Amino acid sequence: MTDSTISGTNEDLLEPITPLAAIDLGSNSFHVILAIKQPKNWRVIDRHKELTRLASGLGESRQIRKKSMNVAHQALLRIGQRIRPLPRRNVRIVGTQALRVAKNSNEFIKTAQKILGHKIEIISGREEARLIYLGANHSFDHQLNHRLVVDIGGGSTEIVRGERFETQQGESLPMGCTSITEKYFPKGRITKSGFKRAINRVMEELQGYKRYFPDESWELALGTSGTIQAIQKAINSTDSPVLITKNRLGDLRRQLVEFGNTDTIDTSLCSKERARVFPGGVAILTAVFQSLDIDEMHVTDGALREGLLYDLCGRIQDQDVRESTVLDLLRRFHIDERHARRVEDTALHLFDQVKVQWELDEIEDRLLLRWSALLHEIGLDISHVRYHRHGEYLLHNLDLPGFSLREQVMVANLVLAHRRKFPTKQLTDDKSIEKLAILLRLAVVLRRNRTSDSLPRSKLTVNASSIHLELPKKWLKHQYLTLMDIEREMRYLRSIHYKLSLSDR
Repeated sequence: MTDSTISGTNEDLLEPITPLAAIDLGSNSFHVILAIKQPKNWRVIDRHKELTRLASGLGESRQIRKKSMNVAHQALLRIGQRIRPLPRRNVRIVGTQALRVAKNSNEFIKTAQKILGHKIEIISGREEARLIYLGANHSFDHQLNHRLVVDIGGGSTEIVRGERFETQQGESLPMGCTSITEKYFPKGRITKSGFKRAINRVMEELQGYKRYFPDESWELALGTSGTIQAIQKAINSTDSPVLITKNRLGDLRRQLVEFGNTDTIDTSLCSKERARVFPGGVAILTAVFQSLDIDEMHVTDGALREGLLYDLCGRIQDQDVRESTVLDLLRRFHIDERHARRVEDTALHLFDQVKVQWELDEIEDRLLLRWSALLHEIGLDISHVRYHRHGEYLLHNLDLPGFSLREQVMVANLVLAHRRKFPTKQLTDDKSIEKLAILLRLAVVLRRNRTSDSLPRSKLTVNASSIHLELPKKWLKHQYLTLMDIEREMRYLRSIHYKLSLSDR
């Protein structure tokens, strides 16, 4: 068990005895961090690591092997013992590159969620980069504020620059220490030519990213996570930490070539477990140094899991990055915010009436409905024609800081589904999103006049497949367009086997 403090918020909104948990399901290993709140910081009370090699053998088939899956599930049983009792809002679990690309990741996640008793989010490479930057910079105190952060994982490498705690550019390369070692150092053989080919391949990949990280845009290079920490340890001949430099990396490569095989790397250099993927990590870091013209690199302990912890703190204390992202989109795409807020208000009023009968989640489903109501007209910035489709495309393809891939897809699909025919292909996998789409559609219909006039409170009752909307008679008799729209909705809803009825009171 490790006990340390993380600088953080001084708000006193959480029970001090209730830990927060952040879990990183990485391509090579799983990491857990638990922390409790103190008056002016967060105190880490436990850290745990499980070596799983989930990405090992993915190859061209992009299938997680049964053996790797079983090892990972056994690791999750041990992790689950620690986090299962925690409240849902106190836990975040994210999957990275291996689970992003594996064709059978859904199979793995389904079992994993049952074991852990908590939801697993798959995050994009850029969201991973943002969280890594957040964790690294909160854990490293230095007077230079413009920073470049590098993290080499098992299946991907993240490179991020920013100022203090704000990310300015983040990229994720689909290559990590496991994948590069397997491809360029087959059967563990370490050769000079293997290093040359590996370094050239990574530098080739980096060509498309170099323009985002000009050397004048950062003052300090910072490395994080297990691979870079292991490299620092390997080049360190003293008890005090040293900087990683080009020359020291060159010396380390020559040492590894002399060993000849990952099985024969001296344990004083790195552990047996790390040795299996170590050459690939050294090759990647060498390529990053050469491509971005890095002279020296500091190393920090903070990484993705610490970033997750800070992000989770923000969500609990009403500083949710996702809310900032939605507000930014409202302004960036010139959305009529007053109208969007009115649609949001109506949609949530309907939600609160039916959430119990439809078994909708008070937190997650309500947020998805809020965001989609606020963003339902984002596509108008492109064209009024088929604007719901333009909106879906934008939300599928924009970077949305704070959002998991699933959240991003669900908001995009809800925006697509808010008008015209139901996109049944996009809504078949999740019954809750189908119901949220119905609520959003009704809110849009009821607010179509776009005026600031107060809308009489509607009454909505539902069961499994029927929906009854009740509106004031005095108001309804003058709403000719609304009546026509509701009749059209009745036809659209029949296509997905729901019966909508209307009455006045």
